[in-house]
Amino acid sequence: MRTIRMTVAYDGTDFAGFQAQKGQRTVQETLEGAVCQITGAATRVAGAGRTDAGVHARGQVISFRTTSPLGPLALRRATNAVLPPDVVVVDAADAPADFHARFSARARSYRYTIWNAPERAVADRRFVYHWRSYLDDEAMDRTAQGLVGRHDFAAFSGSLRGRERPTTTIRTVFRLQCWRDRHKVLIDAIADAFLPRMVRNIVGSLLSAGMRQVSADEVAAILAGRDRRLAGATAPARGLCLTGVWYD
Repeated sequence: MRTIRMTVAYDGTDFAGFQAQKGQRTVQETLEGAVCQITGAATRVAGAGRTDAGVHARGQVISFRTTSPLGPLALRRATNAVLPPDVVVVDAADAPADFHARFSARARSYRYTIWNAPERAVADRRFVYHWRSYLDDEAMDRTAQGLVGRHDFAAFSGSLRGRERPTTTIRTVFRLQCWRDRHKVLIDAIADAFLPRMVRNIVGSLLSAGMRQVSADEVAAILAGRDRRLAGATAPARGLCLTGVWYD
């Protein structure tokens, strides 16, 4: 038995998320079908991030066990040959026997992209959230800095029904940065782990800060209060992308 590690990218628009769901098209089941077709054996694929429906990835990491004699390069090429156009393996390698894409991960990074212009985006429309009113990206970044560190992020957690419940809502955010690149407002988040819809819920509050509807101190108070009802609305999935995963 060998353990294979792959980095995959996908357009999440037409997927019901990463995690397998009965009767739904998911990234996990799509990858498992492709690996089975190449290796000739049913294989469970583990993912580092269980992205929601509509969320994209360019640095998702998966792992699986196989007895296939194909080398990593041959596995990558053969798997890509049978995958649909909206998912691709960008890297593959042998990994230690105890490597697990999710449980071995030490940090994950996401980027949320906002198209901040009166007219909607065309070329990037599947990957950005269109916000017409001008956003104060400096105010958004000041607000973001109050969320960096180890905190209880219950105020920014989505519903835990129907999925594995985390044992705690405490997470460590290593970086949360917001800045403008012409018509795009970009938000980068790196943490040891994320709660369900945590990034999208944080973005909702940062959008309020960008409209000068809430201050950095008010968002910090929402964090301390642990009440989801006081935080901003959940930002749409299409603007979010899993950009990377870190391991020891």
